[in-house]
Order: sequence, then C-alpha cells, then structure tokens
Amino acid sequence: MISRIWHGWTSTENADEYEQLLKEEIFVSIRGRNISGFEGIQLLRRELEDEVEFVTIMRFGSLEAVRSFAGKDFEAAVVPQKARLLLKRFDDRSQHYEVRQALV
Repeated sequence: MISRIWHGWTSTENADEYEQLLKEEIFVSIRGRNISGFEGIQLLRRELEDEVEFVTIMRFGSLEAVRSFAGKDFEAAVVPQKARLLLKRFDDRSQHYEVRQALV
C-alpha cells in the first residue's frame, strides 16, 4: 500500500470553507473517478497561531494507482482552482510512502 501525503495552509477565516469544499466537492469528485486501487483518504486539521494547516493522506494499492490519480508526474500536487483560491500556500509536491505495517 502507498500513502500519499500533502499539506496545505489557509487563513483562519478561510479554514471552514476550505474544509467544506474538500468534504463536499473535492473528495466526492475523487471517489467518483472510480480509480482502481484508490483505497481512501483522511483529512487532518490543525489550528495554528495565525493560520490553519490541513493534511491529506490518501491510500492507494500501488504507485500505478497513484499515477491513475495524479498523472505521469505522480508527485505533483493535485489542487483544483477553487481550492487554490482559499489556500495561503501548499506543497507543490506530495510525498509517497510505502506502508510497511498498519494495525486495524
């Protein structure tokens, strides 16, 4: 299994709107693509002093499945324009890790 990890930061004022966009549009759209090997996504949120950090952790069965999601340059961040308008900054590249063990 592969975990794809990405970070984005919003202003405190945009945080709730950005979270809603992720949950109601972006994640639904990803699920709707029916990508073979896509196994799910987690959303983490952390309030900081003057901004809010979001982390997404996507799970895929293989790097080929990641490529089906992100394209040939699979490390490039996939950030829709609506999300870019709400973010202060974000990782241009996602990190990919081979999951060696997961306890359920």
